[in-house]
Amino acid sequence: MKNTKKVALFSAICIGVLGLTACNKNESASSDGEGQASNDPISIMAVLHTPEVPDNKLQDLIEEKTEAKLDIQWVPSDNYTERLNTAFATGTLPQVVTVSNPDLFREAIQDDQFWEIGPYLNEFENLSKLNPDILDNSKVDGKIYSLYQGRPLSRSGIIYRKDWAENLGLEAPTNVEEVYEMVRAFTEDDPDGNGQDDTIGLADRGEMYYGAFKTISSWHGTPNGWGEKDGVITPEFMFDEYMDTLNYIKGIHEKGYMNKDFPVTSKTDQVNMFKTGKAGLYIGSMGDVEGIYRDATALNPDAEFDVHNYVEGPDGEYNIWSIPGYGSLLMFPKKSVETEDELKRILGFYDQLMETDTMNLLLWGIEGEHYTIEEGMAKPITDNQQAIDREVRPYLSLEIGEADSTGRYEGYSDYEPKVKATELEKDNENYLIPDLSIGLHSDEYIHNSERLQEIINDATYKYVLGQIDEDGFDQAIENWKNQGGQTIMDEFTEDYNQ
Repeated sequence: MKNTKKVALFSAICIGVLGLTACNKNESASSDGEGQASNDPISIMAVLHTPEVPDNKLQDLIEEKTEAKLDIQWVPSDNYTERLNTAFATGTLPQVVTVSNPDLFREAIQDDQFWEIGPYLNEFENLSKLNPDILDNSKVDGKIYSLYQGRPLSRSGIIYRKDWAENLGLEAPTNVEEVYEMVRAFTEDDPDGNGQDDTIGLADRGEMYYGAFKTISSWHGTPNGWGEKDGVITPEFMFDEYMDTLNYIKGIHEKGYMNKDFPVTSKTDQVNMFKTGKAGLYIGSMGDVEGIYRDATALNPDAEFDVHNYVEGPDGEYNIWSIPGYGSLLMFPKKSVETEDELKRILGFYDQLMETDTMNLLLWGIEGEHYTIEEGMAKPITDNQQAIDREVRPYLSLEIGEADSTGRYEGYSDYEPKVKATELEKDNENYLIPDLSIGLHSDEYIHNSERLQEIINDATYKYVLGQIDEDGFDQAIENWKNQGGQTIMDEFTEDYNQ
């Protein structure tokens, strides 16, 4: 994403430049001609993760609780980055925008086009409860420009067919050798007992980050994205542990213990292999277990699953990669939010949104209609799942903070592996590998990191598939360095040493 000077005029939104929602014709400026009236809608560009835009049922209740009017522009997740770039380049950002990384807007931030909100947070009872460590991870040049949507630091682990393991006398794997033995046995030893050679050990997909590779790489002790080597901030793929991971997965692939076409396998197809009894091991988000179980048992009522996190690497240690603690961030353009009073009004809305009752409404819907209370937690009413998906789920992208800072309900499940998965996510926090690039800046990284990463992704898959050897992978690293990677390393290292 290239940074040019971009400004956001709220009036431009009313013209419909983005073509997303129409503005209220009654919107007007404040009586003194500066800023906006206190009853004007707050314009928000929100990511839509569901097929349909929600009706106003929940929005009306949220507005009633917060005493605010909202103009929510729902943008489908597949198109969000493009729409954001267009609005940014044409100067038509609304008052609140969702971003994945504030450093992408560093030039605009340094050009004073976004509000620094850090100095205001302590003025608000609820915003002052936001996790300071996560806020630190979102800083640009040591300052806070965004509110965060909290996420668990690490959900990664194993979901496996417990009934298959019991059939073969296997326990949950506690090291990489036992993981290898499990995928071998699930492939070769007829785990489902049907007398046919129709199973594989591991189902994976073509996704380096959330597929199996990143987690297996963590087990081997690879840095999380970026690490330090001889005083230089260095990408993970230049560490020996990354090559160890490549050889480990290549061995599984060569033996046929995983799907041969994993680089072109979608998550849907990966999960379907697991649900239908084709594969017995899934490495990724442990919280996926409940949905997998529900669909799998509809096909085979005898299927049993379990989850596990602790897998020691060759060094006898357990490590797991982590995110910065947020999924998305909210930022506030100065040309849409023209005055300090207007900024405080918007921050006041988010402060009210963090009230426990309001956040429960946002995340769970209406008690008795969308969820019930079970053991102090929210239990979705599954008979009303379509209404939940249509009326509630879209609003998850408006969440601020997390359960610890808002006091909102955690989700209830009576499915033991799901409960266990939540506990193991918290246990993972004792073994996290941080990404050393968090908070560091590189212009080259902002402009070219995605293109450069494709060089490494391509080489990684080719190595596992046996299409290149270690020399070929080293050549890919040299290509990465020559096309801008070395500049990223230099810029990260310079920032790190300041």
